[in-house]
Amino acid sequence: MPTADHSAPEPDDVVVPALLRAARSSYGNAIRSSLALAGFDDVPRNGSYVLGGMANRNVTAAGLIRELGVSKQAASQLIDTLVIRGYLVRDVDPEDRRRQTLAITERGRAAAEAIRSAVAAVDTRLASMISAEEMAGLREGLLALAEIKEQMEHEGRQAMRHSH
Repeated sequence: MPTADHSAPEPDDVVVPALLRAARSSYGNAIRSSLALAGFDDVPRNGSYVLGGMANRNVTAAGLIRELGVSKQAASQLIDTLVIRGYLVRDVDPEDRRRQTLAITERGRAAAEAIRSAVAAVDTRLASMISAEEMAGLREGLLALAEIKEQMEHEGRQAMRHSH
């Protein structure tokens, strides 16, 4: 009786968007697991990106929200949830009382450490599976894709200006 071939597809048969989705899941799953083990299972979707960026890359919450590309409403809900759950604190800007500032709390820093640890663990596993040259090529390819995204967004903004 013939058996079905359930072998994995050849790498060249899988389209890049599918590979990127699967790769992103490697990090996402590791981060969620690390957060849960550290007692931070209430970090909302996209919250790990904001907390990790603020604590580990010293990027502002506003800059990270822009990078996420979510609506103002979704961004506001995410920040509100992070504040309510004790990961961020909101204060009035002492230099401009109309503005608010966001800062990461100790709880937020502890969650960010769990995030950093999870990312490092995936990076270590990846480095054990591919050569340094392949890792450099992967980074170059991802940087090129990020640059294409930026170019396309710029072109879209230009097209919108010219259509009005």
